[in-house]
Amino acid sequence: MSDDIREIRDSKVLAAMSHPLRRRLMELLHLDGPATASMLAAKTDQAVGNISHHMKVLAAAKLVEEAPELARDQRERWWKRTSKTLRWASADFPDDPVAEAAEVLTLDHQTAIARQWIATRDTYPEEWRGAPFSMDTWIRLSTAELDELNERIFLLISEFDNRTEPGDGVERRPVFFAARTSLGKP
Repeated sequence: MSDDIREIRDSKVLAAMSHPLRRRLMELLHLDGPATASMLAAKTDQAVGNISHHMKVLAAAKLVEEAPELARDQRERWWKRTSKTLRWASADFPDDPVAEAAEVLTLDHQTAIARQWIATRDTYPEEWRGAPFSMDTWIRLSTAELDELNERIFLLISEFDNRTEPGDGVERRPVFFAARTSLGKP
C-alpha cells in the first residue's frame, strides 16, 4: 500500500468512494489490510456477489487493486487499497451535485459512527469508555490560517496512521477520528 496521499479531483471517483457500502469496504481494507470478497462479505453481512460488484466499481475508480501475490490459487482474488489516505475538498467541485451529495453522505457517516459509540459505549471495558473525546469551539481565522489548521491536523493524524504498530502488548482498537470545520454564526 502506498503511503501517498491521493487528492480526489474526479467526481466519478468521489461518487464511487462515497457510496456507504463502498466506504465501509475501503475502511475495512484500511484497518485490516488486504482481503478477499468472501472475507469482506462476512464482515459486512453482504452477499459475496454484491461485494465483488462494489470492489469492481472501486477498482475502476483506481481506489483498490488486486493483490495477486496473496492468492493461493487462480480463483482467489485479493484486494488492497491503492492509497492509504484520500483527500478531497468540495471547493474542487464547484456546482457539482456529486460533491454536495458526497459531503452530506460523509457527515451522515461521521454522525452515525458517533451515535453508535454513544449507544454502545457501556459494552466497552471501563478504560475505553472515558478515552474518546469530543470538542468544539468557535475561532476567528483567515483562509490562510484555516488552511494551516487543516494541514497541521492532517499531519498529526498521519503520524499515528502511518506508524508501525508497536509490539508492546498494549491493546489497540480501531478509533474513528473526524474533524470538520464549518462557517456560520454562534
